[in-house]
Amino acid sequence: MEENEITQEQQQQEQIREMGTTRLGPLYCLTIIGQVEGHFILPPQNKTTKYEHILPTLVAVEESPDIKGLLILLNTVGGDVEAGLAIAEMIAGMKKPTVSLVLGGGHSIGVPLAVAARYSFIASSASMTVHPVRMNGMVVGIPQTFAYFDRMQERITNFVCENSRISPQRFRELTVNSGDLLSDVGTLLSGDEAVREGLIDASGGLKEAIAKLKEMAGISDENHRAN
Repeated sequence: MEENEITQEQQQQEQIREMGTTRLGPLYCLTIIGQVEGHFILPPQNKTTKYEHILPTLVAVEESPDIKGLLILLNTVGGDVEAGLAIAEMIAGMKKPTVSLVLGGGHSIGVPLAVAARYSFIASSASMTVHPVRMNGMVVGIPQTFAYFDRMQERITNFVCENSRISPQRFRELTVNSGDLLSDVGTLLSGDEAVREGLIDASGGLKEAIAKLKEMAGISDENHRAN
């Protein structure tokens, strides 16, 4: 029995090290940090979250009878829009209770990832950056390129507004704001501002996020300790 417990602890440590995931009894904790890596591999010095790791993990959580709820910890700096939106769509489509907690920052694609959960929290010291879709490197300077960006932005706007309390008009206003970010367009929202704007449901930390997830999953503290 003791050897089995040691093995489980080692497996848990390996999960944290390799995937940034861990089990908390009947709850599952998933971290999405740094840049969301999509179809192109980012330089090794970048802290990344690989979407090919996250998608099957979400399927496993959804189908596991032992897991009653999912806690998502977020501290992102953007990344691949298609990959981030794919993860957000997966989270939004889960039947199990999901709670997100923004820590540090939610930049660009981090906004859809935060609102995808059924209930969202943001730490008081955290912030969220809302700005338009953009692309690094060489682009073809033709009207179709800008039309593509516009369609992509519309997809993100629709997703965010369907999964939060902010209106499409207000979200677009924040996106194209030219008086907030240095040498850029967009808006930097503090934790309290993100709640007031309707992007995030409530201010709070880990204690509040876990308590809310337990409530949604119907888990009492006694049952949690027993597991």
